[in-house]
Amino acid sequence: MTATPSRPYSPFAGHARPVDPPNARRGLWPARPERSPRRDRPERPEPERPERRPRSQAGRDVLTLVALPLLAALALPAAFAGGGTRRWFGGRSEGQRAEAQAAKDAAAAAFYELDTAQRDLRISIETITAVDDSPAARRVVSDFEALGRRIDEASQKYITAVDAHDLDRDELEASVAARARGELVTAKDELVRVKADLDRFEQSLGPLLGKAETQLARLAPAVERARQALLGASNALDSVRQSGLKADDLAARLAALGPELTKLNRGAGQHGVPETLERAERVSREAAAVRSEAERLPEHAAEIDHRLVSLRTRAQALTTRAGQVEPVLSELRRRFSAACWQDLQHVPEQAAENVRQAETKLKEARAAREAQRWPDATSLLATVRALLNSTDEAVSAAGDRLRRLNAVQKDPQQEIDRTRFAIRDAQRLAMAGRTTPDPRQARPLDDSVTRLDRAVATLEGRHPDYWHFLTETEAVRQTVARVVAEIRGQRGGA
Repeated sequence: MTATPSRPYSPFAGHARPVDPPNARRGLWPARPERSPRRDRPERPEPERPERRPRSQAGRDVLTLVALPLLAALALPAAFAGGGTRRWFGGRSEGQRAEAQAAKDAAAAAFYELDTAQRDLRISIETITAVDDSPAARRVVSDFEALGRRIDEASQKYITAVDAHDLDRDELEASVAARARGELVTAKDELVRVKADLDRFEQSLGPLLGKAETQLARLAPAVERARQALLGASNALDSVRQSGLKADDLAARLAALGPELTKLNRGAGQHGVPETLERAERVSREAAAVRSEAERLPEHAAEIDHRLVSLRTRAQALTTRAGQVEPVLSELRRRFSAACWQDLQHVPEQAAENVRQAETKLKEARAAREAQRWPDATSLLATVRALLNSTDEAVSAAGDRLRRLNAVQKDPQQEIDRTRFAIRDAQRLAMAGRTTPDPRQARPLDDSVTRLDRAVATLEGRHPDYWHFLTETEAVRQTVARVVAEIRGQRGGA
């Protein structure tokens, strides 16, 4: 190709030379400086123009440019296939790789589901063991441990299969991918089987888990009730003390519950749910008892004061009555045989001794009341009551003995008729609806008739034993009453 001849560069070629502004001559604009002659300035080289190529060469260039994309498209797959890189499209190894990857994903999903189920089930097992220590609960723990070993084995197979094959490796052969797929499918199937066994085991835990959850649901309210009971007892005790009464025994009982509250605050994790529930209920009961006694203490103090006065009055009255026993005994000795009064011989001395002891205990009870030792005062008053009751019975027995002996001496037939009527009434009841009586009922009734006849016979003679007669008739009536109760019980049951 030929180049165009260069021409000298002329900055003003083809253009008119600029003129100065019109005011320059009048001094309004600065005069244009004198320019150096053109020959003194360096000439700017003219840019080269592209050479024109012949038309035939241009055609070849066009064909080359058109063929380049086609050659690049043909050379691209070879470029990726060569040099150790894998092909993008088609190929048996790629299909095996995809199947192995799918098996790996499925195994990973099964592994995750099994791991999640095991974690959830472990929480349930811990809930059961925290509440229940029965053989069934211990058997559940052993079964879960056996399942855990199976889970570990299945998980290890899965991890081994995953680590044994790198599915992202470039030169993965079809046989290796197929073997990896088989191992991963086997591992996945084992994980699924173990998961199914785990689900069945979880379903079998329903009763035990429900019982455990019920006890856990009771735990927090029980502990809170215990705390509130302790608070109520403490407030009641403070109120009693403000009224001027001492309650040292109640304060000691309440202080003894302090360690129990500390154990409750530590929670069931340290002491177990059943023990914590039992402790909370015991603390609630004992605190409620302390509160109840504290609230009743003012009333109890007033009651003790009243009993002190009442028992002192009764002791004085018994002292007077005991002095009347000796005349009664004298009359019994004069009119009746020794068997009728001999057991009452020591009543006066015993009555006087009992009254003396009662008065001593009353003094001790008064001192305990002044010291506000309420349990001691209550116990002493109970002793005084028992002594006075026995004295009252002994003193009353002498007078009652004389009254009954006078009645039977005057008319023994009334006692005989009363006893015979009881026997006949029982015999009629035994024969009601029957032709022959039951021997178990007829025999004691017949013996009662014989016993009554012997008692009546003792009245004959110069000095009859009226007291023996009265005790025998009383015993006969008691025997007859037992037979009647037995007959009615049998017929009522039938």
